[in-house]
Amino acid sequence: MDDITRDLVTLRDYWRYAISRFNKADLSYGHGTSTAGDDAAFLLLDSLDLPIDALDPFLDARLLPSERKLLAERIEARVTTRKPSAYLTGRSYIQGVRFHVDERVIVPRSHIGEILFREYLGELGSSFLPDPMAVESAVDICTGSGCLAVLAAKFFPQAEVDAVDLSADALEVAKLNLAEHEVEQQVSLHEGDLFAPLAGRTYDLIITNPPYVDHEALDGYPPEYRAEPRLAHDGGVDGLDLVRRILDEAAAHLNPGGGMICEIGSGREILEEEYPHLDFVWLETASSQDAVFWLSAEALGVE
Repeated sequence: MDDITRDLVTLRDYWRYAISRFNKADLSYGHGTSTAGDDAAFLLLDSLDLPIDALDPFLDARLLPSERKLLAERIEARVTTRKPSAYLTGRSYIQGVRFHVDERVIVPRSHIGEILFREYLGELGSSFLPDPMAVESAVDICTGSGCLAVLAAKFFPQAEVDAVDLSADALEVAKLNLAEHEVEQQVSLHEGDLFAPLAGRTYDLIITNPPYVDHEALDGYPPEYRAEPRLAHDGGVDGLDLVRRILDEAAAHLNPGGGMICEIGSGREILEEEYPHLDFVWLETASSQDAVFWLSAEALGVE
């Protein structure tokens, strides 16, 4: 370690070194990055509290001895522990919005965040999501770190937002994120199984990114994904156990004119075969065409 911190001086040095180490160790990615270069850039920039999307301006900056030591230690930890880089820095991002993360929660990487930003910050507004100023109630089912509940509070300033998770540990992390984003007065956390703790409440919008990984895929997970809580991934034999329950229960918790946005992974064909009466609207994202659907309250039979 001493040789490394003596010989490597600039951020460019550490980036090159990290990429070489990551490639040699054959690491896996997918927690906000998809390549060794991107993962190394995130680890280094976030560790130094620099903008994670601005590597070039800092590449030739000389680092302080304490910074060199920190980066060398985190590069080593990424290779030896195989934990996602977000766990090592304690932070993850959705569309540039920062959230606290640790091993109590899955690293946030929802397509829904991308959709919310695109639909509500676009020039024409959304063609399917409700008017953000008209949403008075929203719920985030399987909230995990609370990231989507926080975004809901920001996009729907008039709404009271509920957030539910089965994991008490995850809700402790969500509390940190609510405080960080100053939405504790707007978002209420509930421990329980899907809609169970909501006592018959109804909402203008249901947001949900439930566990949806099938058991075969879980069994083949690399260490980076095994580092996350299995509960946050396990969707049953075919990955859709919780999605089915949410679909079956959602109508009882929706107000007329509302709707539900749900991320499901790769189960489109199964859902369309099992629920032929539902008019799923499949939403395209940068990396998928059918991982997220929208269902209006009307499509779910709410009048």
